Amino acid sequence: MNSKTSKDFSPQHFINRELGQLEFNLRVLAQAENVSVPILERLKYLCIVSSNLDEFFEIRVAGLKEQVNLKSVGSGPDGMDARQTLKRVREQVQRLIERQYRILNSDILPILDTHGISFLRRTSWNEAQSAWIKNFFLCEVKPVLTPIGLDPSHPFPRVLNKSLNFAVELVGKDAFGRNSAKAIVQAPRVLPRTILLPSEISGCAHGFVFLSSILHAFAGELFGGMEVLSCHQFRVTRNSDLFVDEEEVKNLRVSLQGELPQRHFGNAVRLEVTDHCAPQVATYLLQQLELGEDDLYRVDGPVNLVRLMGIPDQVARDDLKFPAFDPGIPGDLLKKGADMFKVIRKNDVLLHHPFQSFKPVVDLIQQAAADPNVVAIKQTVYRTGVNSELMEALVTAAHHGKEVTVIVELLARFDEEANINWASRLEEVGAHVVYGVVGYKAHAKMLMVIRREDGKLRRYVHLGTGNYHPRTARLYTDFGLFTSNEQICTDVNEVFTQLTGLGKAGKLNHLWQSPFSLHSQILRAIQNEIKLAKAGKRAHIIAKMNALLEPDIIMELYEASQAGVKVDLIVRGVCALRPRVPGLSENIRVRSIIGRFLEHTRIFYFRNNLAHNVYLSSADWMDRNFFRRIEVCFPVLDKKLKKRVIDEGLKAYMQDNVQAWEMDLNGHYRAKSPRRAVRKCAQSSLLQQLANPKSEPL
Repeated sequence: MNSKTSKDFSPQHFINRELGQLEFNLRVLAQAENVSVPILERLKYLCIVSSNLDEFFEIRVAGLKEQVNLKSVGSGPDGMDARQTLKRVREQVQRLIERQYRILNSDILPILDTHGISFLRRTSWNEAQSAWIKNFFLCEVKPVLTPIGLDPSHPFPRVLNKSLNFAVELVGKDAFGRNSAKAIVQAPRVLPRTILLPSEISGCAHGFVFLSSILHAFAGELFGGMEVLSCHQFRVTRNSDLFVDEEEVKNLRVSLQGELPQRHFGNAVRLEVTDHCAPQVATYLLQQLELGEDDLYRVDGPVNLVRLMGIPDQVARDDLKFPAFDPGIPGDLLKKGADMFKVIRKNDVLLHHPFQSFKPVVDLIQQAAADPNVVAIKQTVYRTGVNSELMEALVTAAHHGKEVTVIVELLARFDEEANINWASRLEEVGAHVVYGVVGYKAHAKMLMVIRREDGKLRRYVHLGTGNYHPRTARLYTDFGLFTSNEQICTDVNEVFTQLTGLGKAGKLNHLWQSPFSLHSQILRAIQNEIKLAKAGKRAHIIAKMNALLEPDIIMELYEASQAGVKVDLIVRGVCALRPRVPGLSENIRVRSIIGRFLEHTRIFYFRNNLAHNVYLSSADWMDRNFFRRIEVCFPVLDKKLKKRVIDEGLKAYMQDNVQAWEMDLNGHYRAKSPRRAVRKCAQSSLLQQLANPKSEPL
């Protein structure tokens, strides 16, 4: 633990991080069961759970297994060591995937079938379907397959992380007289995992067949003259946490480029097979992958549900999806070609994504790139995507001779390759590309434009709670603030100077910053509410974030509760704090909102004797955000915008009784129910309030 704790705490005061993450996935899975959610969206939620579990095993379970292998005896704040946690994780994951596949097979697939969206089982293919599928196999699949017979000269292959593979049992001799009984067939990633048949062949509007079904049916075509006894699909999940010794490398980008390909071949941590996989085949695979029985997960269906995520895009049925919406744009920016600098000089501008458009952020960069009065642009990049108008605008700005400085975080997990490519593009056009600070991820979301006006330089700043990623800005809830406030701009410039240069951290006017002041400032703000409560005044803290894990903060919140401070926490994911514990946390309520959009906003509210202090941040309340990342937390100073953040970002979510879940003292969640009360759905009401009028409500 990186923080220095003066308070004593007991393990029973904390909930295990890994088990908390699995609880979050149960809440997501409940959306797949929710009959009020359009059926194709329910399928997506089912896939999201699989995607979340993949990353959970690649990072969290992989880390726990490493601790066990290193014989680590340490435990987390909850008191559980790695071995104990792994045992509990397996039990909970088994229950979760059983429920997940039951929902798929007994609920989602039958409903899709009634809408003409069918997944054709090979046991039910008619003659025409079999002929079409066999032709597809011979023309499109077989040519790119490389079956590998296993014998002394062909050892078990290096199976790619999360790839689809088949273990084949054979009998007979091949052309060389070899009598190999086993083979592995790896399905290349260029092959689609679901194939759409012509409607006249499938007999329905949208008939799909799984690639796994095709390979099962025609595996014999790959081994001429031999008999296929069995064919079993399997999937391996590997440790995907990259290791780069930042203190030893001379060039982080070059070292990372060398490490990235190895991500696909890290140590195996999970083996997935179907329920029908023969015991001897599963045992053989476990032995080859150096895994134990506890690492085996049997599923009742395809081993990779993530690949079903693309089905809704292949089906033109808007009636089975969430209604489309058009993100709103604040009035001052509605005019086509609105001068961003003029608007921001007049007033601060707040954007609430995805209900409001991300376009003004792109407009600012594009206008800055073309404006002869703009002399410099500085920006942090954590995640921005493979295709990005914003990044292209930075490239254009550098082409036009602007002084462009970009802090690219190369170690943004699973976005490393995209970030490396953008770094290369920017360097080619003369931009200054900096890779942050050794040992600290640059996670702050900052953009600054420096413009010459009336003979002086003036700064314009955008600060956000989310990434500069236009696609996720339509899927994640986040706030972004434009301002030309001189003190805030001075603070942002100071942080950029820290990231690109050398020297001591200077004192900031308004921003709280990790790893220097954010943790202590949050503690100080909580302690101030405690002081007010003890003085008999009303005290209230509301905090909205993705995760709450840091022990010192949790202990301070317990103390606040005991002092009479009302504490409302809106935590989307894992929360290690136990609410409603008698004598400890009676005044703390924890809720989680799971809806159409991923809740990503970080908002910290402190009543502070009616001052109503409101901060937005890129940081969750986790050890890594406080001590191992560069983060910023910024105040909303404009009274009208402050009220907006409170109303839209906090009150609406505190009143939600449709998509809200409340946490009990054991870390379990219960869905809120409107019953006879008026239905209040935060995301739906914000869409109606902020999106353009033509947008439809949820």
